[in-house]
Amino acid sequence: MNILMFSDTYPPFINGVSTSVYNLFHTLKDHGNNVLLVTPGQDRGEITLEDDVLYVPGFKLKRLYGYRVPKPFDTEVMSYIKKFKPDVIHYHTDSTLGMFARIVARRLKLPIVYTYHTMYEDYTYYVTHGFLDRAAKMIVRGYSKVVANGTTEFITPSEKTKDSFRVTGNDLYINVIPTGVDFSLFSDDKVDYAKMDEFKKAHKITPSTKVFLLLGRIAKEKSMDVSLRCYAKFISDHPKIESRLLVVGGGPARSELELLAHELNIEQYVDFIGPVSAEEVPFYYHIADIYTSASITETQGLTFMEAMASGNLVLARIADNLTGTIIEGQTGFFFSDEKSFSSKAGQILSLSYDEKEKIKAQEREIIEKYSIETFYQNVIEVYNRAVRKTW
Repeated sequence: MNILMFSDTYPPFINGVSTSVYNLFHTLKDHGNNVLLVTPGQDRGEITLEDDVLYVPGFKLKRLYGYRVPKPFDTEVMSYIKKFKPDVIHYHTDSTLGMFARIVARRLKLPIVYTYHTMYEDYTYYVTHGFLDRAAKMIVRGYSKVVANGTTEFITPSEKTKDSFRVTGNDLYINVIPTGVDFSLFSDDKVDYAKMDEFKKAHKITPSTKVFLLLGRIAKEKSMDVSLRCYAKFISDHPKIESRLLVVGGGPARSELELLAHELNIEQYVDFIGPVSAEEVPFYYHIADIYTSASITETQGLTFMEAMASGNLVLARIADNLTGTIIEGQTGFFFSDEKSFSSKAGQILSLSYDEKEKIKAQEREIIEKYSIETFYQNVIEVYNRAVRKTW
């Protein structure tokens, strides 16, 4: 099958959508499909084709993580697409590239599949700055409903996202397909232990140091400020436990987070690593004892699955999207506030070796439904159904 994909983010840009598109792109190709991905080129001034990825230039949005916004239509890109002769279009974005995808579908009379990765109403403050934000959220919901109804097949990565559409009165058929993860990338045999030893020495991590990990985009909606306050409470409650918090990732809220660490008087315990490549991410999971996040805006919680595949014990803020994946005391732990975070973290660190290994075994078992092969089979079934609808 010839599959044309559109996404406004792709590695080396790191976020959940980028990871999802990367995993899908490669598993489709690994199964013998032809794939052409259209995505903005970082600092590229012209259209370039590399390894079946068509990079297109775009205007840089400095205040929105450096995203680039290409033109909603380009005749040169359209020429590439016609030569590719797609059977189906799958787009992952509501930016101008999403508009481009819909134009291509209409002109070439092709089935179009859309994955709604992001709860856009959680991001309206980047535009409104709090002014008339409720109205903006209503507009976003209405727009998302219109876009969804214009697709041949519609995908969400979680029941949480599906439910949000149902609340708006949308009754279209929704395919719930969690993003697949290539768990082999996070196995122990992929770890460079010599590099790990050097890193630990450089960051004053001793054999007795308990390492907490925060990983992802440093932005308001990720609630990393909540995580820092929780960690400060843990330090206060457990002064005899030597610990460090690694913050891996970049984003617009980094300076605010660094200031907060100073205000909480925990800056000596917190290391801001900065953004890293997708290939480096597993390295940091394997350094950690506890992977944690206070974000409640995720549609799926990919980082928790990656952490589980790496053998981390996970501590998550209670959120609907993690129901069924994190089972309290069996595959992970939940917290609701600073006090419960401190208590649960202490509980995790006091577990015996056998107790930890039992939880890790249950983690590996429950994340199997998110395997890359399951992901592929579910998506290809949607593609085939979309193609049949346009015969």
